[in-house]
Amino acid sequence: MHILLIHQAFASLDEAGGTRHHELARYLVERGHRVTIIASPISYLTGKARLGAQRWVERQEVEPGIVILRSYTYPALHKSFVHRVFSFFSFMLSSLLVGMNVRAVDLVWGTSPPIFQGVTAWLVARLKRVPFLFEVRDLWPAFAIAVGVLRSPLLIRASLWLERFLYRQADRVMVNSPGYINHVLQRGARWVELIPNGADPDMFSPCADGAAFRARHCLQDRFVILYAGAHGLSNDLPVILQAADQLRDTPTITFALVGDGKEKARLQAQAAAMHLDNVRFIPPVPKDQMPEVIAAADACVAILKPLELYKTTYPNKVFDYMAAGRPVILAIDGVIRQVIEQAQAGIAVPPGDAAALAAAARQLAADPQHARALGQAGRLAVETHFSRRTLAHKLALLLEEMRDSHG
Repeated sequence: MHILLIHQAFASLDEAGGTRHHELARYLVERGHRVTIIASPISYLTGKARLGAQRWVERQEVEPGIVILRSYTYPALHKSFVHRVFSFFSFMLSSLLVGMNVRAVDLVWGTSPPIFQGVTAWLVARLKRVPFLFEVRDLWPAFAIAVGVLRSPLLIRASLWLERFLYRQADRVMVNSPGYINHVLQRGARWVELIPNGADPDMFSPCADGAAFRARHCLQDRFVILYAGAHGLSNDLPVILQAADQLRDTPTITFALVGDGKEKARLQAQAAAMHLDNVRFIPPVPKDQMPEVIAAADACVAILKPLELYKTTYPNKVFDYMAAGRPVILAIDGVIRQVIEQAQAGIAVPPGDAAALAAAARQLAADPQHARALGQAGRLAVETHFSRRTLAHKLALLLEEMRDSHG
């Protein structure tokens, strides 16, 4: 089967960012399928071109069976909301033209956010008369409205209409968190499949110590708490800076913030103004280097703003932390908190509460043996319930069933 994935923010394993789709594509190829991905040449994390000057389409065969077509995208992704919308629409149009020229497609897989590329996926699927799978990676536009990024009443109405339209038109709607199921059903989805986020246990070694990474960043003899991921509005990283401020009396505890995003420069300026010597800002690294980064941590933190909607999320980074055998300090409520508590894989603290975050850091630093036990429990939970290979097998069965039942 030839699967066409339309995913503006797609990241391969040699890039920084979420690589769930590359990992899934690898398994699909192992199973005998081909995967073509239409993606943007502009990094969703940094807002910069990945390959230098843009062409209309750049073809990469990253490995046998997986081809990436990077289609032209308006480059000013992080300048402002208006520029961001232009970026989304430019990709929607360019990916449509590129997608129509991809031959012998058996199924089209669209993913959101951004939701606009879902329109491309739907239209390409209908014109090619093949099944359309619509994947919901977060509840856009609901999240954008809650954070305050999407404010225009006209755009809100149009986005809500588009969301319902795509749910109704999809042959299957796939979600990566159980917290999303009711939302999409209430808005018109006819058939919902849960393929949750997870991690590849084989990618991480719980016994690794990350000594080289620690040395490069002067983290020897520190209790390192790692945050790895986007530095954006939703991530609530100022709370980590406030927790670091409260931990000045325990200078061995250091936060390492690895990644990039629109808020990074502001966070760096805030940390400098607060004279925080226990915070390190580290550039993003490709996913295939993340095992070394997480191995350098004694604990890891996942954090989002204290919004009701964020209780529905299954953040990818949490599963990577667990797969690496590191205890998680979780400042997110809801379904992911249930995972951490049931697995006994870390300490859950109230979102937005810097004092609770600092207290959890002190607790883990004071009892390294307990911290290691929490990390080992998290690793076991990933191996048992959230292994990428197991989840990819479930996805393959879904795609094959869609192909076989399409009339």
